[in-house]
Amino acid sequence: MTDQPVPDTRPGGTSIASVEAVVRAQMSKALGGRRGMVEAAVPTILFTVCWLTTRELRLALVVSLVAAAAMLAVRLVQRSTVQFCLNAIFGIGIGWLFVVLSARRGGSADDQALAYFLPGIIYNGAYTIVLALTCIVGWPLVGFMVGSVTGDPTAWHRDRQVVRLCTLLTWLLTIPCLIRVVVQAPLWFAAKAGTIEADSAVAALGILKIAMGWPLQLAALAAMVWVLSRDRTPVVEPAP
Repeated sequence: MTDQPVPDTRPGGTSIASVEAVVRAQMSKALGGRRGMVEAAVPTILFTVCWLTTRELRLALVVSLVAAAAMLAVRLVQRSTVQFCLNAIFGIGIGWLFVVLSARRGGSADDQALAYFLPGIIYNGAYTIVLALTCIVGWPLVGFMVGSVTGDPTAWHRDRQVVRLCTLLTWLLTIPCLIRVVVQAPLWFAAKAGTIEADSAVAALGILKIAMGWPLQLAALAAMVWVLSRDRTPVVEPAP
């Protein structure tokens, strides 16, 4: 039986016949456009500004949470996707948990403010390791995006060309996470050790979290788009 392109069977009947088209569609959905970027950045901006101007950690957390909740309410009224607002609220919640844990362990106000940024560093470190491992073992994460379209989550792995493409794209997704850890982790540890002032570290981490968030993701996406524009790798059904 000759391998044939597999059309996308999602509602709307849009045909997706190449790996490149599948990944472009998935990445576009994941990024959420300008509005998604704003919804991700605003809570961090408000937390950092409130903390630096008032030194009231609880106020900074509440203000950032209220802002995220307000954006969620607007999304609900408009009946649009709430994914990015929920992501922001979840991130604030995890940060708040780390702040509470720091307080219970006798941490100072500075320690608690630094604790807010620790989950992001841990997340990016873990994500870097997971993405890198999927490439190293030969099962790149992006390949499963292709599998979600073909209906068989592992059929793509039988085509070496597809595996090579998905491996390269997964490495490109890994780079932003790695850069965040390499830049932010030393700053966080330096503040904890007292090498630099906590206020300076909090300000820098707040700026870096925004500057190295969507901008790095967009840079990675641009690199992926360039790679995807060069070829057209068919999405095929495996022969029986």
